[in-house]
Amino acid sequence: MFDIPFLGLPPLHSAHGTVSLPGSKSISNRVLLLAALCEGAYTTVHDVLESDDTDAMLGALRQLGCSIEAVDESGRSLRIGGLSRQHLPTTASLHLGNAGTAMRPLTAALALLTAPGCEYELTGVARMQERPIGDLVDALRQLGCRIDYVRNEGYPPLRLHAADAQALAQNTHIRVRGNVSSQFLTALLLALPLAAAERDYVIEVEGELISRPYIHITLSLLERFGIHVRNDGWQRFTIPAGSRYQSPGEIHVEADASSASYFIALGGIASDPTQGQRITIEGVGADSIQGDIRFMEAAAQMGVHIEAGANWISATRGAWPLKAIELDCNHIPDAAMTLAVMALYAEGTTRLSNIGSWRVKETDRIDAMQTELRKLGATVASGPDWIAVTPPARLPQWQTASIATYDDHRMAMCFSLAAFNPARVPLRIEEPRCVGKTFPDYFETLFAVARAHPADIPVICIDGPSASGKGTLAARVAERLGFATLDSGALYRIAGWAAQHHGLDISTANATALAQLARTLPVAFVQDRVFYDGEDITLAIRSSEGSRNASLISAIGPVREALLSFQRDSARLPGLVADGRDMGTVVFPQAVLKVFLTASAEKRAERRYKQLISQGLAANITTLREELETRDARDASRSVAPLRPADDALMLDNSDMDIDTATLQVLSWWAQKHPGFQRDNASDSAST
Repeated sequence: MFDIPFLGLPPLHSAHGTVSLPGSKSISNRVLLLAALCEGAYTTVHDVLESDDTDAMLGALRQLGCSIEAVDESGRSLRIGGLSRQHLPTTASLHLGNAGTAMRPLTAALALLTAPGCEYELTGVARMQERPIGDLVDALRQLGCRIDYVRNEGYPPLRLHAADAQALAQNTHIRVRGNVSSQFLTALLLALPLAAAERDYVIEVEGELISRPYIHITLSLLERFGIHVRNDGWQRFTIPAGSRYQSPGEIHVEADASSASYFIALGGIASDPTQGQRITIEGVGADSIQGDIRFMEAAAQMGVHIEAGANWISATRGAWPLKAIELDCNHIPDAAMTLAVMALYAEGTTRLSNIGSWRVKETDRIDAMQTELRKLGATVASGPDWIAVTPPARLPQWQTASIATYDDHRMAMCFSLAAFNPARVPLRIEEPRCVGKTFPDYFETLFAVARAHPADIPVICIDGPSASGKGTLAARVAERLGFATLDSGALYRIAGWAAQHHGLDISTANATALAQLARTLPVAFVQDRVFYDGEDITLAIRSSEGSRNASLISAIGPVREALLSFQRDSARLPGLVADGRDMGTVVFPQAVLKVFLTASAEKRAERRYKQLISQGLAANITTLREELETRDARDASRSVAPLRPADDALMLDNSDMDIDTATLQVLSWWAQKHPGFQRDNASDSAST
């Protein structure tokens, strides 16, 4: 997961491959709570989504005394022990982040479970405290539940007390509005079996029930746990007397159909059937219980060619441009957001209606979608429960944009699709970590199947003399940007070590044999370790002898040529930070940002000395300084790729600069150099 201020997306041109999706958030949190409500029984839940929202639910259940054990090392299969009403804690403060699928059902369940003398407080992040919960609280109060608003009427935080037992026995009919959030009805459906031992409970829905597919998920899962709710036309739901939760023993969580929508759209936008390209999605299919699976129908209306089986979906480009549609999206409330971004690639105006629930999600999604689509050059209109999107009419009207995500996972994932724009303009996704709510590895999954032209993949080069701190700085910058790293110095150290290992003298006389050896290095980088044909050579190549060998072999032209392709192939999405001595002059002359890092010989010798001593290697600081000065002279005077700054490199002397300061400087330069974003570099520099 990219825990960085912004993620730069270069222009992407195609996509092909297979993706495996994480478990459904909606199913995961429902099943976790249902398992916890099976008093005295254990349930094994497989393929649980690992995300912020499920972490919130699991944390709350543990606080309430629920036994939760990992079944295997993956952590995706959990054994849940049902809560005991008699052993619930007297008090608890449950922080549920921004997880509506935890806040609403737990509110309802605890409103009925809280015993006399007990008290529970439920809260969340600032946005959760802006998301309405009044309709659910009003419905629970009809039953006799005692719930206080801690701050603002109608919104969390909430304080729960024991329900009025007499009122609970008498008030068996309750009413709840259906046009605000289906999560309110879901919460009541999950909670009321706790009270229905002796009598029926009836829920009447006032007005139209939005997001029916999510109620279908709830009803299907309740059946798996032994609760058979009577559904009368989606307006009246009866929980029959004698209802009691029964564990199914084990249950599997489907992959998330809402998450599938991004990759279905990707197949329709970026795959090329003439080249045999397609996107295949594993883990969810045509028989899913999730309503958002019907996104396939909407995507097909727009022209995407779709095939599906029981547990897979395949999507390829069909009609192009896509076809604009008008659609009532009540049946696919979350996945409909993907259609709004697909509209950028459609001919005409796409109008999505019956999406009023967007306004009470992680953000006001109608307003947010309108604001961000306009940044890209689209024409957008909206109303209380609809949005209409017309794409940019001509290529020059496509705009480079920095997309605000509003701490909303679906905003980040939807707008990543705009990187495939025909104008080949880059964009930014701000605060990409928000995808952790439902799909922590979303961007890694996207980059595994997406393709960019090599020239479009951003590269930052950090060159400089030996022991100037290039590797450490490159690693820090790459970590902050979510980029890959290339330590070219390590390659030459490895080649030098390999030559010695194979008994080859490092000289121009052996240039052909050394180049052949360099082309076939059986090397593997595993975190911060280097392996040669399975042998860990990390310390060996960092020795003084390793440095000398690297300097000697790097001066041999055929060896440099042999390693050049390897280095250039290291550039991959979303970008690369490469460090060495000729990254900006030879390997990546087109790099967006080139930095030449310098430091005095005294300071570099001191740093190298500390490094070697910390690794348990013998070192002499005077000798190290002499070796560094000798190597500087040799590297600067060699005929092949001499050590020198690129003409457009920015100089950075870090003799008296700590690593954090140097990192911030490079990030500031990157914010200014990043293609298309020079106009807002001041704010970006401040954010870094």
